[in-house]
Amino acid sequence: MNASATMHSKVKAYLTERRRAGYSMIGEGKQLASFARFTDRSGYRGPITRDVASRWALASRQGRRITAARRIEVLRGFARYCQNIDQRSEVPPLLLFGPGHRRLTPHIYSDIEIGLLLRAATELPPANGLRGITCATILGLIASCGLRISEAVGLRRTDVDLSEALLRIRDSKCNSSRLVPLHPTTVRALRDYVHRRDRDPLAARSDAFFVFDAGQPALAQKIHYAFRVNLRPHLRFQPRGGHPRLRIHDIRHTFVCRCIERWYREHVDLNQHILALSTYIGHRCITGTYWYISAMPSLMALAARRLTPPATGGAP
Repeated sequence: MNASATMHSKVKAYLTERRRAGYSMIGEGKQLASFARFTDRSGYRGPITRDVASRWALASRQGRRITAARRIEVLRGFARYCQNIDQRSEVPPLLLFGPGHRRLTPHIYSDIEIGLLLRAATELPPANGLRGITCATILGLIASCGLRISEAVGLRRTDVDLSEALLRIRDSKCNSSRLVPLHPTTVRALRDYVHRRDRDPLAARSDAFFVFDAGQPALAQKIHYAFRVNLRPHLRFQPRGGHPRLRIHDIRHTFVCRCIERWYREHVDLNQHILALSTYIGHRCITGTYWYISAMPSLMALAARRLTPPATGGAP
């Protein structure tokens, strides 16, 4: 491949080499394809430069600097590859637009808020349709098991074993799979959903576990749409975190924080339990689980009690 080749051909060759080495490059591949389209449509045929990288990094829909920083992170590996072909290629500095990762405090839902959210979801139109009960059950499953929404909507009928109280999560993030034990109350909720779902002949013929009307599999983007357009404006919860609006993903954060809070109350060995929790929610590294923990007032109070030595009687 010569130095004047299109950026698309360079990206294609780079991704092929990385995938042969065992890297999936799914997310990175999409970003680099975007970079190739950006440069090729402009007619540019030169090497990667800091200027070209900066213009693409800032060309996202919202133009946020954190998005630009993450784009630069992805581009740097490809730029190093291109330097082997054309020494004029420049590797953009890592912190050109600042750090690419920051932790905005999530909204930790109260039990009352979760209850109101699920109730509102069941009332989604159309009346007597499957959309409402499907959205409510998926949100409830995230709240009770800490699933990712993609994992919930990806469940097939054969992945849900209610007699054994188990979910089989297949090919999740980082191509991982796992078993997720279910609480008896979750099993009852899923049984109720199955009973309601299979009264619809079209839904009963679908291989997907969660379906909307006419037997259409539930899609994450449609649930996000219902949350954004119907549920969030109706409930008007005030965000208690760093994000300007509530997110469905905050329910997963809530699950993790409630588990830690319960274990503090039960005086269990947190070091052992958090390892199990990390596996349960599908994290490959325990640091990802610690990332989910938020400083809720109730959790901080329990932690403080554990750190405070008990008072002793007698004279000082």
